[in-house]
Amino acid sequence: MMLSSRTIQFWRPITAIRNADSTQNAATPRDESWVPLGDTPMHPEYPCAHCIVSAAISTVLRSVVGDDFGEFSLTSPTAPGVVRKWTRLQDSSDEVANARIYAGFHYRFSTEVGKDMGKKIGELTIATQLRGLEASAAPKP
Repeated sequence: MMLSSRTIQFWRPITAIRNADSTQNAATPRDESWVPLGDTPMHPEYPCAHCIVSAAISTVLRSVVGDDFGEFSLTSPTAPGVVRKWTRLQDSSDEVANARIYAGFHYRFSTEVGKDMGKKIGELTIATQLRGLEASAAPKP
């Protein structure tokens, strides 16, 4: 059975932290003033959509260029002057997942499920849309 994000309905971290006292669990104290690093997205917490997209892109690109092709970087459009650099596509995809957790938008399990979904979508894309391309473009050992 396939569960949708509408079926799961996990609290976002902001809701869980601000309302932790309603769980009757003394190990999770309430912090009604807690705020995430950015505006919490207005879509379901589970699964992590950014993780799905980044893992799908990473999977497709790895099949075409390999994972160790040199350094690449991205400049942040929202943090002027911030440039992130990686040497492996997998590392950039993992960083997207960690950033969603650090920002206070998602839980670890949501990012892991999102990355797994993205990998499967990427593999399906390779199998159905890039037939033959990945073998001819990938670096030779």
